[in-house]
Amino acid sequence: MKVFCTLFDSGYLSRGLAMFESLRKFMPDAYLYVFAFDDKCYQILTSLALPNMKVIGLAEFEDPALLNIKSARSRVEYCWTCTPSIILYVLEKFNEAACTYIDADLYFFASPQILLDELGSKAVSIISHRYTPEYDQARTSGKYCVQFMTFKNNTDGLKVLSWWRQACIDWCYARKENGKFGDQKYLDDWLNRFDSVYELQHLGGGVAPWNVQQYQIDCENAAVLGEEIISGKSFPVIFYHFHQFRYLKRGRVDLAPYKLNQAVIRCLYVPYYQKLEQIADMLAKCFPGFEAHLPLKETAGIKKIAKVLLRKIQGRYNVCSKKELEIAKCRIS
Repeated sequence: MKVFCTLFDSGYLSRGLAMFESLRKFMPDAYLYVFAFDDKCYQILTSLALPNMKVIGLAEFEDPALLNIKSARSRVEYCWTCTPSIILYVLEKFNEAACTYIDADLYFFASPQILLDELGSKAVSIISHRYTPEYDQARTSGKYCVQFMTFKNNTDGLKVLSWWRQACIDWCYARKENGKFGDQKYLDDWLNRFDSVYELQHLGGGVAPWNVQQYQIDCENAAVLGEEIISGKSFPVIFYHFHQFRYLKRGRVDLAPYKLNQAVIRCLYVPYYQKLEQIADMLAKCFPGFEAHLPLKETAGIKKIAKVLLRKIQGRYNVCSKKELEIAKCRIS
């Protein structure tokens, strides 16, 4: 039960490799099926020939049902559409007993085995967003996050997965419509619709910028630990979802459009940034001309570069220079 799958293109290559490296660090026997969503991504991953990774290109994976709707979906919408299909492909093509889908922008700080074990006799696991009230987007984006989902290769698991795949093929767009949004709002009623679905309870699975304000984060020792402020409950951070971490122009990075305190930045964002830079350097050396971190177009309202990284930054954006992140790297090394 240590089989995983994900999908990404060359724009997310460094994130996907960082996720894989962190997963293997804490779970050495983890095996990852990567669905490469452009030729450059496929070529680089194939050339790297990483152990415990199987690379699958679009030509191998896409079936008539997906190809029939591909032109009507944006790049992001098509990726969302394909999520249940890649899980089903792994279960059927490779006859795996179970497969866990993971987003490419996750980063592991502990073994996810505890999350796999928590599923127990159920066939499918889902994780709540656990939104901080001021960031609650459940009405539009859904109660549950498509970020870490396990499906067993049995009658119950395939029933849920086949239903989800067909629903996404029928409708999967980046807009709210009739109670739907992308591939994610479909999960809202699964606990009632299906008897075999289980909502994971471990707080360390699913820490993200939209809920981290509810926790005290500490990394003075080797592990990254969290404590739920309202209950005092302690837990190891299993993974963090680096949603909307972006490289900008003029050597800057946008951490996330949420409030992040010093400990969160120091314990979570700085190690992640270090790993992305390390992987980008490796890719540049091995594949001359390839730039892993092309800056994205900046949206209106991004504030000026923060003068000090390790402080609470108010407002909508947390924007820091790479130099400031390097300073933080020195501070915690």
